[in-house]
Amino acid sequence: MSLAALLAGDAPLDEPTNRPMRNRAWPVLTVGHTAGDLRGADDKIIQAGIEYLHRLGGGTLQLLPGRYTLQNSVHLRPHITLEGSGPETILEKGDGVVTALTQDTDWYEYGLRVKDTNGFAPGCGIMLRSSTGPGAWQLDVWRGTVIAVRGDTLWIDQIPRKNFWTNKNATAATIFPLLTGEHVDDVTIKDLVLDGRRQTNPHINGNFSGAVFIQSCNRWRFQNVVAREYNGDGFSFQVCDDVHFENCQALDNADLGFHPGSGSQRPVFHNCRSAGNHLGLFFCWSVSDGLVEDCVISENDYGISIGHRDTDNLIRRCLLERNRVTAILFRKEDGPFRGGHRNRIVHCTIRDTGADQPGIGIDIQGQTTDIVVSGVRFENTPEGNQDIAIRIGPDAQRVILEDNTYTGCPTEVQDHRPQSSSGRIPAPGPGPGLLLPRWRAPAS
Repeated sequence: MSLAALLAGDAPLDEPTNRPMRNRAWPVLTVGHTAGDLRGADDKIIQAGIEYLHRLGGGTLQLLPGRYTLQNSVHLRPHITLEGSGPETILEKGDGVVTALTQDTDWYEYGLRVKDTNGFAPGCGIMLRSSTGPGAWQLDVWRGTVIAVRGDTLWIDQIPRKNFWTNKNATAATIFPLLTGEHVDDVTIKDLVLDGRRQTNPHINGNFSGAVFIQSCNRWRFQNVVAREYNGDGFSFQVCDDVHFENCQALDNADLGFHPGSGSQRPVFHNCRSAGNHLGLFFCWSVSDGLVEDCVISENDYGISIGHRDTDNLIRRCLLERNRVTAILFRKEDGPFRGGHRNRIVHCTIRDTGADQPGIGIDIQGQTTDIVVSGVRFENTPEGNQDIAIRIGPDAQRVILEDNTYTGCPTEVQDHRPQSSSGRIPAPGPGPGLLLPRWRAPAS
């Protein structure tokens, strides 16, 4: 061992030394169908392992190869690593059911009278929903666990603290995220597959669930994790800082592949793939200082969407191809304060956007300002339908286009701003009124 390592206190745990041994040795627990410290193939055995490690302050729960069928969410705890064995470790969602409430449930009740209790069992996850408006996100939602089924009544583990009334189309459903956490920091998920079994489960808006759904959590790391076929979002996180994804995939989910949700700061997506979703990567509200790097975003309806106060993000060295409508969309927001400003797209390739109708590579809508598109290759192959490489809306300001190349695109730059008369906009020199985009390196 070097002197530098010794001075830094990096001696191995078994290295003889008279220094106090103040570094923790984290325990490791294994779970498998027929081998391991714990034996089983469902959410209960996985949760039992997590709770055991949580009591010890944290550690690693290793899932041996196999298919684990979940009837409820796995709730992560601080300082836990959930580690699979690669593609051979699959956490799949059990069949889902939805039934109507037959009697109003007030916010202080534990019992729910429902039309049909089939598919519900003690220990299963449950979601209550009632409509507050016409939109798919305009819902009152409560998530919990069924603890008893008696006659036509489901008994739940906590009072919902919201009213679920029949005149608001209140329902109970076995909808839950496969992995979840709230107010839980410092978690690592790695080397496993999350299968939502979309065809046998009801749809849910990603603001309330997903294959992964976490809220108010910080410093989560996802490595080599696949979220596929969830009837909603793949990865959804709300008000979470420093969430990192490396070599992860969101495949064939009904809604959003990756959903960095409202208020999330410094998300990082490195070498990830999002394909076959409605939308590949959705920057929600006020997502700032994010990095999307060396990713492939392909064959979604929309590739990347940026909008409400999503600022100072960097997208670089990414391939966006064969997205069906738009590769990168800057959403039209209400007024300049709510715009997605100071974002940079550099050294990417945008290819063959458009399916049934001509597509747009980058579409900058609304009062969006200080956008840089630099060193981007726009390509339209003979089979492609990318009609417009870049479209700039009439209210956008200070859009800098530099060193981009255009191959096979009928329209390179379509600029609807009244002050513009030319198709390609040169990069202006620095001067009064020019706001160059700001980007800070995410915390490592």
